[in-house]
Amino acid sequence: MKPIFRRCGHAPGTLTPEDQAAVDQFRALLAALRDPQPWTPGQSQDIAVRVGPFVERAHPRTGDDHGDVIAVALQHPSGSYLPYGERYRKLGWLQCETTTILGAWQPAYEPLTHAAAGLDLPDDVGMAPANYGIDIEARRSDGTGYTLLRIGPYFQTRLASRDAERLNTELAGKATTVMPGFTVTAKAAPFDDSDHESYDDPYATDAAVLLAAAIPPEVTA
Repeated sequence: MKPIFRRCGHAPGTLTPEDQAAVDQFRALLAALRDPQPWTPGQSQDIAVRVGPFVERAHPRTGDDHGDVIAVALQHPSGSYLPYGERYRKLGWLQCETTTILGAWQPAYEPLTHAAAGLDLPDDVGMAPANYGIDIEARRSDGTGYTLLRIGPYFQTRLASRDAERLNTELAGKATTVMPGFTVTAKAAPFDDSDHESYDDPYATDAAVLLAAAIPPEVTA
């Protein structure tokens, strides 16, 4: 027997306002997935990014939103500073590969978020922290040595790269004489938040001043 479904109080083939709203929402979701709105770097525009099987709203960090990897902060789908929004912001700035970006954020994506499923964001969202640092290393010719200085966090990768290049320019030609027996070089590296106490703040003191202070006194005498 072929079952016949009818809604009490409604003519056959009609939808309740609630059902119509659900249909409209689903159609909007399909349209957003089929034809996403383009995202343009430098516009401070929230984006939709894939996090596992979910889609989340993310806010790019101004000045660090160009290239294959950008810095983003995951947001509650309805915006920041909402109830339990702290769960979304607890991860801080993250490195987001642009291949995971669907396009500009649209409210139609909200049913695909963790929040819509009643879930908190997982501790591991597949994105590394997006703060950067500089490691200044002193190495012997046999490859042994130690880290002379760590500077960070930088909140834009270009600033970390700029200071690393500036330090290496100052060291050029004298990298082996700054500390006899060692070659001293600076390189940009991910900021290790779990070891933040070992870093000097580049926004409080210039990187070149920090480097000069880190060189043992007997070497500079």
